[in-house]
Amino acid sequence: QRQDAEKDIRPRFHQSRTAGGDGHTNNDDDDDDEDDDDDEDDDDEDDDDSNEWNLRKCSAASLDVLASNFQDHILPVLLPLIKERIEPTNSWVARESGILALGAIAEGCNLGIKQYLPQIVPFLLSILNDKTAKSFLRGITCWTLSRFSRWVLAQPLDVYFRPMLEALCASILDDNKKVQETACSAFATLEEVAQTDILPYLTPVLQTLVTAFSKYQAKNLLILYDSIMTLSDAVGNELSRPEFVAILMPPLIAKWNALDDQDRSLLPLLETLTSISVAMGQGFAPFAPPVYARCMKLIETTLLAQHMHAQNPAGVDAPDKDFMVCGLDLISGICEGLGPGAEPLVLASTLPVLLNECMKDAALDVRQSAFALVGDLVKSVAIQHLALYLKEYVVVLVANLNPDHISVCNNSSWALGEIAIRIPDDMRQFVPQITELLIRVMNRLNLNRNLLENTAITLGRLGLIAPEIVAPHIESFIQNWCLALRQIRDNVEKDSAFRGMIRMIQLNPNVVVKYLVYICDAIASWYYPKDDLREMFQQVLHMYKSGMGEVWNQYYATFPAQLRTVLQVGKLLHNDHNELMD
Repeated sequence: QRQDAEKDIRPRFHQSRTAGGDGHTNNDDDDDDEDDDDDEDDDDEDDDDSNEWNLRKCSAASLDVLASNFQDHILPVLLPLIKERIEPTNSWVARESGILALGAIAEGCNLGIKQYLPQIVPFLLSILNDKTAKSFLRGITCWTLSRFSRWVLAQPLDVYFRPMLEALCASILDDNKKVQETACSAFATLEEVAQTDILPYLTPVLQTLVTAFSKYQAKNLLILYDSIMTLSDAVGNELSRPEFVAILMPPLIAKWNALDDQDRSLLPLLETLTSISVAMGQGFAPFAPPVYARCMKLIETTLLAQHMHAQNPAGVDAPDKDFMVCGLDLISGICEGLGPGAEPLVLASTLPVLLNECMKDAALDVRQSAFALVGDLVKSVAIQHLALYLKEYVVVLVANLNPDHISVCNNSSWALGEIAIRIPDDMRQFVPQITELLIRVMNRLNLNRNLLENTAITLGRLGLIAPEIVAPHIESFIQNWCLALRQIRDNVEKDSAFRGMIRMIQLNPNVVVKYLVYICDAIASWYYPKDDLREMFQQVLHMYKSGMGEVWNQYYATFPAQLRTVLQVGKLLHNDHNELMD
């Protein structure tokens, strides 16, 4: 194979860690290749710029838009054309266009096309398993198959999922770089949908990915890293099983040891180890000390270079801060994964001091990662060990509650909430200022959802530690607060936020009575509240019921029927088990 040239590798920009949220990337790259010669041993396709728009890509995008707007109505016209194109007697170029069209309409026509998928999916698998087929044809087949992942996972796993997984694993190890690329991207899509359904097959999957490490060149290695990160997020702590650790970690650590501190190839590996450290939890403990030490070195080296550049801008180049950002994120992942087990590493280092400097950096991505680490640090290290630094941390965090910088503001708000519930007495002096700023953020139009949720959680936590300070302002944010937190799953953060909200309502019940339907709706979003929290919900609802007297039944009847059902089925009642509506 031709070695990857530097121009083949797209610029990669590290995405700083965002606390309280997640995300994913879809990779839908389809390059043109009009060479009819056998291309199993060459990679001429890789010379194409996959970011370049051309007639083929525009046509596929147009089909996607048509399918999204007209949905199943286009199938009677389009399916016969596709069927004609994919006939085995046609040229591979014609067949490829038909398969691309199938992928393009997969989402827009998802309901109407389901009836044909029992024939379409095996057909696509047959092409993928045909090693005599053109590599470009097999590549686009990987992508189209991935577009039907949700349907595949809805069927018995042995029928389509297992054959698809096996075919993609074989394609990941293909000799052709374009097939490697599309297969790896398709696999990432499949595993993201599969989540823990992939567990029974995890050993051969990990063996495939590890083998790819020795096979892939620089460009596809980036996609391989993405697949491993997606897999870590999908299976979570199951990855910590000794047999899985023994397969996955040796090649990663070998790569880790082989790369120089200034080699940008280290950056995606740092990102990958961040996901793995969170997923493995205690399973990552044997690898944590040297990894942590190197991250500290990256941070220290970058800060030193930054000081030298500040003193002599003309003579010293500014450092590449991506190494510091990735180092902060990986330490954050180690803290999240190991929990209290990370404390000895932190106490033996100068991290709290360096973190203080990183929090004041001019670069947004540095501050974003530093703030996320603050939150993870206070969760994993005994608070008394951080006492010298927390007040200064809080001052910096408050100064960054600016929604113009969404991710920085998000992480700042989240970290403040984590600190507040651990040092409530020390935080009280900051509560009025933080409350004012968070309400301003909360009421901003078209606010980022993740920022809205984290802001709501922190407001609730402030209400938990200082309800008499926050409660007078409750009317200005209660509606948006309820709408935000009804969307999130049951977890510890939601628990503490709702406890704070109940305390504020109890102090100021009359002001929020007109928002009671929103409050009830937010309460109804809980699946399994703790018993004492459920009792708090009961007390608040019956406080309003008894306070309204005869008006209650008339008011309660205006609630949506589904909400009334959830409240009654959830037994949000007093211990006497009287129903909310007599």
